[in-house]
Amino acid sequence: MSQTEGKQERQCVSCGINISGMSAAAFKCPDCGHQIYRCAKCRKQSNLYECPDCGFRGP
Repeated sequence: MSQTEGKQERQCVSCGINISGMSAAAFKCPDCGHQIYRCAKCRKQSNLYECPDCGFRGP
């Protein structure tokens, strides 16, 4: 098995940057329960996010 197999690449749902190894928020979508990740910068700026599964939008 290669080093990249089995590792999940996590991206900020607002800006799309790779947040692996960064201080980031992880939470479940209030509507469908899909795991969502947001970087500290987007959280601080209250950037909108949209769930990729159900389309729920939040600040």
